[in-house]
Amino acid sequence: MVDQITLVDIPRITDPRGNLAVIEKDTLPYKAQRVYYLYDVPSDAYRGGHSHKECMEFLVALSGSFDVVLDDGTNKKRITLNKPNKGLLIPTGMWRELEDFSSGAVCLVLASHEYEEADYIREYDAFLASVNDAK
Repeated sequence: MVDQITLVDIPRITDPRGNLAVIEKDTLPYKAQRVYYLYDVPSDAYRGGHSHKECMEFLVALSGSFDVVLDDGTNKKRITLNKPNKGLLIPTGMWRELEDFSSGAVCLVLASHEYEEADYIREYDAFLASVNDAK
């Protein structure tokens, strides 16, 4: 499953005055219910470290760069986000860790669901158990 995840092009309008990236209803397979962003993350820190049962997320590096390490319980894949016109759609049931934030990095997240703690799997062993139960 992790090997099928790729970057998604975000439509943009190029203009001599600057570029405009547009995320509309056709860009995502869901209507965003929550929008948040990460910033001022120290370069030696990491974020994420969880999976979602129902929520999907779309991540965009608005500024700077960072790595997203995805894990489906069998395989891992590292994807670097460093362009504001490329996004990463993370499906449900995927463990994610965000690391190696550059100075000034800003990570925008468009989530398919509002925050609900019960949707999170925060322990890696519990995540692996949920993957095995799904098989």
